[in-house]
Amino acid sequence: MRAATMRVLYFCTPWPLRGPRGAPPAPPKTPVKTRFILIQTSHAGNVGAAARAMKVMGFDDLVLVDPRWPDVLTREETLQRASGATDILAHARVVATLDEALDGVSHLCATAMTPRDFGPPTRAPREHLASLAQTAGGSEGEADAEVGVAFLFGPERFGMSNADVYRCHVALQIPTDPAYGSLNLAAAIQVIAYEWRQALGGFALPANPDIGVTLLADARAVSGLLTHWEQALVEIGFLDPAAPKKLMPRLNQLFNRARLTPEEIHILRGIAKAMSDAKRGL
Repeated sequence: MRAATMRVLYFCTPWPLRGPRGAPPAPPKTPVKTRFILIQTSHAGNVGAAARAMKVMGFDDLVLVDPRWPDVLTREETLQRASGATDILAHARVVATLDEALDGVSHLCATAMTPRDFGPPTRAPREHLASLAQTAGGSEGEADAEVGVAFLFGPERFGMSNADVYRCHVALQIPTDPAYGSLNLAAAIQVIAYEWRQALGGFALPANPDIGVTLLADARAVSGLLTHWEQALVEIGFLDPAAPKKLMPRLNQLFNRARLTPEEIHILRGIAKAMSDAKRGL
């Protein structure tokens, strides 16, 4: 019997991540041994995409259990979908049984789309992983040497078998739209990897480059712009000087909200001049 789990579609959208000056930011140390286990994966491209999803979150322990292709780690499609995460593939293992993939890990997290009436409790990743990260870490942030966490993902078509799910401590269910919960395998791995990384402390965003202080145009420059626009609008017939209503005060308020720079003042004056020149046939 097979448990209902996250169905897998087959696509990928490039999303390059880079730090300052194009260099990838250094990942934080992972205080808890973390492994991603793919069971009987049938599409080679999904293995490559999974490696990519792991690498961008700083994880590198990938184990494949009885994949469809024995040489899946070196197939061209796998390497292409890995998009540079070939080091993850180079260190990945292929084993015949799930038992062989569980060495060194003590907390097993299944992935499932729907809860079951028997087996481990079903939890949302964020809720469970935040608690797990606190439990796994010591009082000073050091991990218990005996703790290892494994995230298990089943075949694309059927998902994890009930027997494999029953071996786990928890079944993680990614909250999705109730009307459509089908997730691509790599997308599911990316969500789980992100939530676990955040629970472990996350990445620090790279510092923004110093772009200096923006110089705003002064009130005199804005007033000169308004005068120039008023003349141009009268010339093209958009503004009736005999009945101006509140057009110019409204433009004044618009320019104030825009917080114009001197360069932007020059651009808007150029537009006003172009309108006048066009009306005069210049």
